[in-house]
Parts: sequence; C-alpha cells; structure tokens
Amino acid sequence: MAIVVTTSDPRLLLEAIKKGTKDRRIETWEYNDGYFTHSPAQWRAQAFFRPNITGEGLVLNIIRPKDRNVSSEVYAVYHGRFIEMLLAHFDRMFDFSRASALASTGDLV
Repeated sequence: MAIVVTTSDPRLLLEAIKKGTKDRRIETWEYNDGYFTHSPAQWRAQAFFRPNITGEGLVLNIIRPKDRNVSSEVYAVYHGRFIEMLLAHFDRMFDFSRASALASTGDLV
C-alpha cells in the first residue's frame, strides 16, 4: 500500500501538505495535477505519489512515469523522504506512518 498515514483528519493533513508545497515551506516536494513528486534535480519526476483518503487514513500510492518503471532505489528514496517530510513538518497531525517494502495494490511501478 505504499505509504499509509494514520491520522484522525486525513483531509486536513493532505490540504496542509499541499499548502506547504505551494507556499514553498516544503522545498523538496511539489504538488501538481493531483500528484506529489520529489523536486531535487536528481529525483524530479522519477515517480509520483497519488494521495487517497481511505478508512486507514491518508494513503499515497506510488505511480511510475509514462516512459519508465520505478527502480528499487527511487522507490526507497521517495518513500523514505516523504515520511521524513511528514515528520519534519506535520508531526502533530498524524499518529503513525508506514511504507510497504514492495509495491502493492494501487501502486503502478
């Protein structure tokens, strides 16, 4: 399931993340056309996270670019750095986050 973020208000958390990227308070992630991508040049558009609100909370599925698959390294960097960003900026807005080791339902790698 990619990244699952357990929170009492997943919509509020998602809107706060979007606002943080728009305001450039979060400098290493971008949100465009319904997807997050890591913005440093080395990682830009190597993959995308599609956010969804579910019964579990906020779920971010990883999606490959149109022209290639997502490598294990990109998968690891995107998951680790997104969770790092959550902890650095939104630690009071969620209880737990977890990342699956391999792609699963909803992921397109």
